[in-house]
Amino acid sequence: IENWIKQNSDRPVGLILWGVGDHGGGPSHQDLAAIAELMKTTKEPQLLHSTPEAYFAELRELGAEGPRHEKDVNPWGSGCYTSQIRLKQKHRLLENEIYAIEKMASAAALNGLMAYPYDDIHQALCDLMVAEFHDILPGSSIQPVEDAGIRLMDHGLEILSRIKARAFFAMASGQHQAPEGQIPIMAYNPHPYPVTGIFECEFNTHDACFEEQFSIPVVHHNGVVIASQNEQEASNLNLDWRKRCVFQAELAPGQITRFDCTLEILPKRPRPEVRAENGRFTFKNDRIEAVINAETGLMDKYAVDGVDYITPGAFRGLVINDTEDPWGMNQKEYRDVAGVFALMDREAGTRFSGVKAGLLDSVRVIEDGPVRTVIEALFSWGDSFLVLTYRLPKQGTELEVHVRVHWNEKDKMLKLGIPTPFAGGTYHGQVAYGRDELPGAEREVVAQKWVAAVSKDDQHALTCINDSIYGSDFVDGEVRLSLLRSAAYSGHPIGDRPIVPQDRYTPRIDQGERQYLFWFQGGPKAERFDAIERESLAHNEQPMVISFFPSGAGEMPAPGAKLDDNVVQMPVFKRSEDGEGYIVRLFEPTGVARSTTLSIPALGIQQEVSLTPFELKTFWVDPESKRLTEADLLERPMG
Repeated sequence: IENWIKQNSDRPVGLILWGVGDHGGGPSHQDLAAIAELMKTTKEPQLLHSTPEAYFAELRELGAEGPRHEKDVNPWGSGCYTSQIRLKQKHRLLENEIYAIEKMASAAALNGLMAYPYDDIHQALCDLMVAEFHDILPGSSIQPVEDAGIRLMDHGLEILSRIKARAFFAMASGQHQAPEGQIPIMAYNPHPYPVTGIFECEFNTHDACFEEQFSIPVVHHNGVVIASQNEQEASNLNLDWRKRCVFQAELAPGQITRFDCTLEILPKRPRPEVRAENGRFTFKNDRIEAVINAETGLMDKYAVDGVDYITPGAFRGLVINDTEDPWGMNQKEYRDVAGVFALMDREAGTRFSGVKAGLLDSVRVIEDGPVRTVIEALFSWGDSFLVLTYRLPKQGTELEVHVRVHWNEKDKMLKLGIPTPFAGGTYHGQVAYGRDELPGAEREVVAQKWVAAVSKDDQHALTCINDSIYGSDFVDGEVRLSLLRSAAYSGHPIGDRPIVPQDRYTPRIDQGERQYLFWFQGGPKAERFDAIERESLAHNEQPMVISFFPSGAGEMPAPGAKLDDNVVQMPVFKRSEDGEGYIVRLFEPTGVARSTTLSIPALGIQQEVSLTPFELKTFWVDPESKRLTEADLLERPMG
């Protein structure tokens, strides 16, 4: 306090926070007594215990200008955006499952199909909140805490998985029995708008077949055949029985969309016939062109409607020199490149793949059909390995990239580098109920479900949705997505001392296998920014797709909720905390005022809602009166 007074003698009024600990800890009796003595002996300035509210009120009374900061405040501890990635992945999954299951359970309860499972969802929410403790989620804990955090969130996920199954089967009421020879697939979309995409479902055929044949699922919707293909299932049963069906479809809002499969019998399993030509795999549909280099395994071209959104050498694994410190206390950026993952030769790639019957190319087409072409590439660096799987759609512009890492490095960071032609452009990302222009060329930055590189002329954007990461940077037009760090557990820098003991083996975080999913799309900036929020929500709160044979009992339920525009989000649809109604929150994510019509068909509610730019609006839904009342964030009716 004495130092603060010396350094701020010219201020008319000031505020200083005190307490035990380096993050706003509690007051101690000793400190309180010392401050009381200081108050007695200090005449100028006057010292008193107060509140932030009183401080700002006095500033206004004095007409004094307070310091103003209009950008983010995250320049410290940037290693925490990435450290212990498994905790972050579990947190993202648990968070998204809570939101999706609240929507599903609300729809089922309002249709009278099940009681809203408030207590169970609340227990999972408590697991989520405990996992947000300031050394668990940031990844700065010791290994037993990492283990406990994963176990804690798995507890919440197990609770939710049971609720999800109950709500799903409840909403499947009234689905007709499958006729002989058909295998039904049910897809529940929790969102209040149609979701279009590529969906996967595994199921068994009616019986195992030991004959030399192969059956292909053919997917029908309302009696019409839609684009589908068979891909390698999760199991490795070497007979015709288990199937992974991949299909392109649009799912209706807030309800189950039904598909029916029949089986086409072939003499043997078809193999992809796509081959590299002139050292390149060239892929085209009516809107995109993509080129994967057979010599490097990297993507050299991704163009949408004739516009390039990457430059050659995209999706390279960058190994960054790092420290043992999981917080990254003394680092604001991670750009000291130690090396780049390189394509394995055929012998190494075949050995890594576990293949014994001949040599394989380390870049190869592993699936191809009416829905997509899937290309796999194998890389190595040091003691680590990287598998990139490119999924190229036969319709649309969305490129999906799956990353599987086998990591055995120490005090290194792994980034995925995607060079773009947007040097001198801007970098943007999702923040809580909004988006921000990120200082990505200055330091490591943090964002939620998506980031976007925008061209210098502000006309085009490459957007990237993720399922589980937070850190990245944007240097000279290259997006660098932070995948993991191999710092030491709670490796705390203190002066010039070594961070870890130098006489023994010291475990590092994130050793072993880790997996990530990314979805990329290029297009005009305005179109991409209008679409990205709903796309990122659909990829993170994914529709539930399973195969089962309904009994035919019951009646078809009404959809949970619907919105009639193309942009507005419904992040929350849940029972109110007082148990008397339901809560719907709508959010305008683009910075443009707009209107939408909110419908809750089970209650016969339909109401137009106007939203100002980036407005988050809450409604209290009364099932008795079938009315919407605007409420605040604490669910108290307004007006």
